[in-house]
Amino acid sequence: MSGLLKPQPIFPFPIAEAEPVSLAAVDFDVFDLSAFTAFIESRRGDAPALVGGYNEDRAVYISELFKSEGEPRTIHLGVDVWTAADTPLRAPLEAEVHSRAINDSMGDYGGTIILAHDGFFTLHGHLAHRSVEGLRDGQMIKAGEVFGWLGNAEENGGWPPHLHFQRIEDMLEFKGDFPGVAPRSERAAWLKLCPDPRSLLV
Repeated sequence: MSGLLKPQPIFPFPIAEAEPVSLAAVDFDVFDLSAFTAFIESRRGDAPALVGGYNEDRAVYISELFKSEGEPRTIHLGVDVWTAADTPLRAPLEAEVHSRAINDSMGDYGGTIILAHDGFFTLHGHLAHRSVEGLRDGQMIKAGEVFGWLGNAEENGGWPPHLHFQRIEDMLEFKGDFPGVAPRSERAAWLKLCPDPRSLLV
């Protein structure tokens, strides 16, 4: 497989046209879908998407899903791109499907696809279920090939439509899933394992 030569666009719009957004200091419950959707729509305006979140300390993650041995997991390990449901996704680089799953718990990833590249992995979370059902583990995907679509709140874990995009250096025996947020006390270790993926977004 090719390495980091020239990533292909993941979205049908240039990521440079997306507006930056932060969830570090929002004052609503992220599981209030109506409030969350209103926040996203008000920030997005005429832009094709909102983007942000890597290494962001999101104290809004308060459910039991986001705890590790009692400590809140608040450090976000991926980039979120907030855009319309059913938006197609393309592989940034040549890839093999490592694993896929439907992680159906409230607040989880919903449809999840993990791709293996040359020496690292990318996780694509909050996808439509048909994305997962249309692939098989071990399937080869060309750079720039459509392999999935963003899911709506009914199938993406209960979130406004978006992609959670995460680079992972070592899957640690996970399949179809991987932590997307980490405890503050383990921040450095998790950021080393999941380095900034923004160079793959064009």
